Amino acid sequence: MSENQNPETCNHNCESCSANCSSRGQASFKIEANPRSTIRHMIGIVSGKGGVGKSFITSLLASEMQRRGYRAAVLDGDITGPSQAKAFGIHEKAAGDGTVIYPAVTERGMQVMSTNMLLDSDDTPVIWRGPMVANILKQFYTDVFWDNVDYMFVDMPPGTSDVPLTAFQSLPLDGIVVVTTPQELVGMVVDKAINMAKAMDIKVLGIVENMSYVECPNCGEKIYVFGESHVQETAEKYGLDLLARVPLDGRIAKMSDAGTIEELKVTALDPAADVIEKL
Repeated sequence: MSENQNPETCNHNCESCSANCSSRGQASFKIEANPRSTIRHMIGIVSGKGGVGKSFITSLLASEMQRRGYRAAVLDGDITGPSQAKAFGIHEKAAGDGTVIYPAVTERGMQVMSTNMLLDSDDTPVIWRGPMVANILKQFYTDVFWDNVDYMFVDMPPGTSDVPLTAFQSLPLDGIVVVTTPQELVGMVVDKAINMAKAMDIKVLGIVENMSYVECPNCGEKIYVFGESHVQETAEKYGLDLLARVPLDGRIAKMSDAGTIEELKVTALDPAADVIEKL
């Protein structure tokens, strides 16, 4: 509480208060998982803006860890733009027993929770205000029974607004992976995402550049359709590792639409998976 604030009007809820209090920095907004859940590691996949393939990278990294023999899970935190259920071929609605919600389980055994599993149909829009979106994100962690998860991947909402802020404040993230594309405009907003994470003392595991190039199927030449990339410079600027450069691949849209994304192996992401495995 600040010196000028009336103690009688303080509700001690720092999360909803805009006052610059001396005690504000000491507050912790971390939430607890459901008592029945076990989650050993949690990794956030973030981007400064939408449209860079953040959800695709999330699903591929989770699939790779499952492929390596771990129990992986995906929490689709992109509440208003959910895509994980479709990518993994999940069509059933979320079920519960009155005390917990059960995530869906994919063909390979991954656990997934996404907003579409709560809606009447996949094309129902999520017309919710920020506080409700933030609460649903937290409930996906507190009210869902995550069964013996080694690596949980959180498909974070894009940008640096209130919902990503809630995720950073509330979830016990071991670190984040920042997803970008070669365009210089995207590089500018990546700076914002990295600076937000650093300001909130969230560890940045590294950067993944998506849509880096197209590889010619005949000669193997790499064609840089978005021009020269500056991602290495961005990584060096912040002392981060460039974990992967992922090419454009026609199989991506096809397998995502078919709900078989976990069958897709992208070797370019192996170094990123190696870093996550060492957590």
